[in-house]
Amino acid sequence: MTSLRKISLLLIALGVIMPLSAKDIFVSLSSGKNKNPGTKEAPYKNLWKAISAAKANDVIHIAEGNYPGRMKCGWFKLDKPISLFGGYSADFTKRDPLKYKTMFQPKNENNDKKSGALGLLHIELDKSPMTAPKGFHMVIDGIIFDDGFASSYHAVKGKPAGFDTGMWLEGPAKNIKDKFPSANRYSIYTATASRGEGNLTIKNCTFVNGSNYAVNVNWYKGKVEILNNVFCNNRMISVNVTCSNGREPLSWECAYNTVLFTWSRLNDLADMGFAIRNNTNCNANIHNNIIGLNVLTGFDNTKGNPKQKKTMLDNNIFFLNRESDVQMTVSPSIAKVRVDGFEDLEGVDGIESISDNVDLKDPSIFKGRINAKYLNAFLSMKYSEKTKLDPGKCNALRSVLGLPLQGTITTTCDMYANRYPQEDALKLFGAVKDFGAQMPQ
Repeated sequence: MTSLRKISLLLIALGVIMPLSAKDIFVSLSSGKNKNPGTKEAPYKNLWKAISAAKANDVIHIAEGNYPGRMKCGWFKLDKPISLFGGYSADFTKRDPLKYKTMFQPKNENNDKKSGALGLLHIELDKSPMTAPKGFHMVIDGIIFDDGFASSYHAVKGKPAGFDTGMWLEGPAKNIKDKFPSANRYSIYTATASRGEGNLTIKNCTFVNGSNYAVNVNWYKGKVEILNNVFCNNRMISVNVTCSNGREPLSWECAYNTVLFTWSRLNDLADMGFAIRNNTNCNANIHNNIIGLNVLTGFDNTKGNPKQKKTMLDNNIFFLNRESDVQMTVSPSIAKVRVDGFEDLEGVDGIESISDNVDLKDPSIFKGRINAKYLNAFLSMKYSEKTKLDPGKCNALRSVLGLPLQGTITTTCDMYANRYPQEDALKLFGAVKDFGAQMPQ
């Protein structure tokens, strides 16, 4: 056996990908056919077909259209490091992700077809460190993730005047007109068990009406970049990155994103509702974002040991986050701080730098960009809680014995994660020069 042959076999055994084999694959829902070779002149019709035909490091170019998944399942699964670029015209002569919309926008009637996928885009690479891919760079670019028509919304409850829907419903509850409850899934999910060693970039994408975290990246080794995206009206956390190797810190960057209207876990508005979160064993560089109108806080640093992570939080615009702009552990308690108090957080465990962050100076820049009805309802949102004690014999006995009484708590909120118009989410690109999502290039 030649030395070159031995080296090639060794590289394959170690899971090293040779980028020389990479190719471009084209998909057009309107003009393609699955029997085509997947070239620009003769594209595939369905994205799932292109994914199944692709090999590691291939790049799939996706024309405008709403891609439903195989058998309209509403999701796509990547088990190899390939890149997806959306936003092309049907003939691939032009690219503009805001005009030629490449969408993952599933329907409620197909919510029974999860089949193990936890996200609209589910990335799950090899689980073995010996055979998992190495040295790759995956890019997800120019795709619109919209779960607003797969979710179920109450017909009348929590429905402000002029809204298309009532409040978002968590299963098993569902609108009588819907076939299934809300799917309650991530928009992009990467599996914790994956052992790939490479880089992931998510850019120029729109995440709107997410029924769970918008981006939930669990990454083994490499670098993660979340760049120039719009996050609008997602639940719990918009951007969450964790390190799954447990040893080497993971570096990740979150920059030039616009993150608005991240909702709490439930309609009691009691917990979660974070724009961005950093986690144990992660080094985050968070800069030049617009972070506003989130139900709990703009940046959350309370998860895990603050001494085992590092955060640079610089040059961001914060505004009207409901409870605080930053929430972090300052032993022995949790500090909730507005942007004008960030200087007090210098030197806190895990904070490498926190400078040049500002409050929004001129709200008029969002005129015509934020949906006015949605904004007004959010700013006027009312929340109430009523406790009703059980007058029965059980509580009578508890009262005699001096024990706490049991009762029922009823909470009401006059809106919660109602569907946000996708076309208005796209208007958030380019709202502020040098901050937040800029016009895609």
